[in-house]
Amino acid sequence: MTPGQLLVDAGCGTGGVGLWLARAVSARLVGLDVSAAAVQHATARTTQFVTGHRSAFHTAALESTGLPDGCARAVVCIDALSFAGDRAAALRELGRVLAPGGRLALTRALRRDARPDFEEHAQAAGLVLEHVDERPHEPETWARTFRLWIEHADALAHELGDTETQNMLATAHRRLPLLPGRRAVLLTLRRPGTAPATDTMARPGHSDGGRGPDERNDQ
Repeated sequence: MTPGQLLVDAGCGTGGVGLWLARAVSARLVGLDVSAAAVQHATARTTQFVTGHRSAFHTAALESTGLPDGCARAVVCIDALSFAGDRAAALRELGRVLAPGGRLALTRALRRDARPDFEEHAQAAGLVLEHVDERPHEPETWARTFRLWIEHADALAHELGDTETQNMLATAHRRLPLLPGRRAVLLTLRRPGTAPATDTMARPGHSDGGRGPDERNDQ
């Protein structure tokens, strides 16, 4: 990415990944999540990473982002696809918002014995699968994270509210027993085509046609 291009964080949670990347590459950022509470916290954290006009967060499902076609140079979707009601539709939608030549970085957690046809799924979404990277240490990282959520439930409730905290704790208790049998991967996918020599992508919320923008893993 070059400075000023648009990065979409799909399933942004409280904004950490997208905000860190936007700061690192001087990108504009749109984050979306189904949780209004998470979006509120992401918005509140913005100025710790980038100036306010460079980022926006809104509530939306992965299957229906509300973003223009081809508006993003890159999309990240970290541990969120499995929460989509229709994963195939969500993958098509993330491919739709990518500009030609743009890339989607997508993490998934699967059963250890699962061997899905990632290439077939990518083609169905109009994307090209470039890499499948195994992440063997990730399940234990999640296990430590879930145990910390449970240990610090009172602090989470104070910061995020009771509803969000109960959702997180339910996820932790449900997934902890499953983690020893999990496989974690990072997929890199590309939308076919060549990026324009000059970045002319529509800016969400501007009069050039863009629409304004207003957690995670079981197979």
